[in-house]
Amino acid sequence: METTFEVDLRPATSEDEPFLYAVYASTRAEELALVDWDEGQKSAFVQMQFAAQHRYYHQHFADAAFQVIVCNGIRAGRLYVVRRPGEIRIIDIALLAPYRNHGVGSRLLQQLLSEAAETGQRVSIHVERFNPALRLYTRLGFAEKEDQGVYLLMEWSSAQVNTAS
Repeated sequence: METTFEVDLRPATSEDEPFLYAVYASTRAEELALVDWDEGQKSAFVQMQFAAQHRYYHQHFADAAFQVIVCNGIRAGRLYVVRRPGEIRIIDIALLAPYRNHGVGSRLLQQLLSEAAETGQRVSIHVERFNPALRLYTRLGFAEKEDQGVYLLMEWSSAQVNTAS
């Protein structure tokens, strides 16, 4: 189901951290529903995981664009992308539940694919194998490049799309 949202990106700032935490927590909610922990334990776990991920991303991808996805003027998610020679790496893309399955993620990904096609680059992303977005990446032409256990390295290239046509 596609809803029309005006979608913008803006740089994430330190003031966005509580929001970025909420986005991260929303991506873990389904998984944590299966765990026999009380809400305090779940919250502590998610806080620890968010802090570790946030620190890791900023240490290992210091040159990345850390952006907030804004839909109709409201913060809706995050998009972290690093551009390197020959590659656009999607570090993370996540939307709050009300913005999922409305074409927002597809639109942002298609913009990155267009950029890559124009510049002759590939686009890559690591995806957990149980992530429902895996279907979207496959539909957009991403192919499994490497099985890394819990994660799959998915890659899109204009050459691969051009040879498939």
